[in-house]
Amino acid sequence: MSLPLDFVYEGRPGRVVFGAGSRRHVEREVIALGAKRALVLCTPEQQSTANEIATLLGDRAAGVFPGAVMHVPIEVAREVTARALALGADCCVAVGGGSTVGLGKAISLDAGLPIIAIPTTYAGSEMTPIYGITEAGLKKTGRDARVLPRTVLYDPELTATLPPAIRLTSGVNAIAHAAEGLYAHDGNPITALLAEEGMRAIAGALQLFGSDDAAVQTEAQAMALYGTWLCGTVLGSVAMGLHHKLCHTLGGSFDLPHAETHTVMLPHTLAYNAAHAGAAMARTARALGGPEAPAAVYALIGRNAGPLSLRQLGMPASGLDRVADLAVSNPYPNPRPLQRVAIRAMLQRAWEGLPPQA
Repeated sequence: MSLPLDFVYEGRPGRVVFGAGSRRHVEREVIALGAKRALVLCTPEQQSTANEIATLLGDRAAGVFPGAVMHVPIEVAREVTARALALGADCCVAVGGGSTVGLGKAISLDAGLPIIAIPTTYAGSEMTPIYGITEAGLKKTGRDARVLPRTVLYDPELTATLPPAIRLTSGVNAIAHAAEGLYAHDGNPITALLAEEGMRAIAGALQLFGSDDAAVQTEAQAMALYGTWLCGTVLGSVAMGLHHKLCHTLGGSFDLPHAETHTVMLPHTLAYNAAHAGAAMARTARALGGPEAPAAVYALIGRNAGPLSLRQLGMPASGLDRVADLAVSNPYPNPRPLQRVAIRAMLQRAWEGLPPQA
């Protein structure tokens, strides 16, 4: 294997506790942070799990805030920050997917409280210093070392009840981080290894989930979270390109569901960049077990009855022009130059659910 003569890799500080039942160590991890009172965050749907975490924390639980929602509206971020300070919380425990971890990051950014993340999906946000806050219909993202969770508890037991549809879209969301990381302008051999192994693990897990064997299901749950960890690390280490820009725009401006949007768009954004990122496409295809990366992702989604069109997600056709305009409004690194006409045509294919086309 030949390596580039020069590259930079920056490891992100953080502690990972991995294994079935690891959520039971949450009080120990709060103490290790030097914290005394933790506010537990979750979505309304995850409140029973958050209540369990609060019980495990005992007297160190400052309360449960079950108000996390997609895309972190700034109003919710301000509300929960005020609640945390009023309760005397000195850290937060985010239980859930990207919405909940994102809310924890908003508190950390505003009030400096450290985060312990307990993921229940494959979003990967827990491994990144990236935050996103939506205000006035626009989702603004940034990077800040302060928002990186200090500790992550990966407990496969908490993903056992994920519905198959969410399991698929969340998994493809994670694959998107790695696939786009492979052609990042600031990528390196380390992130490339993480990306390919992460995609391989998640694709393999999605296949195993089809088994009726309980032991195989348990293996798949652990494998998927392992892949999530790797793909999330890639997302947090290198710059993302057109794919993530489009998904943030579609989600923040049109309130489309995050993981489902990544799922629909990934085959098309890979096809857009394919001719300009041959080595990255080869690694993605190899990880997913297909001859071509865009087609392999599209087939993976189809085999698992996942969403294939933006129309299915509620995207109005009248908004596609605005998405194309926003995608080219500010320059950012991408293998293929940002061409408004080509991006608009790609969005049309994604809206209709057609196969990806270069």
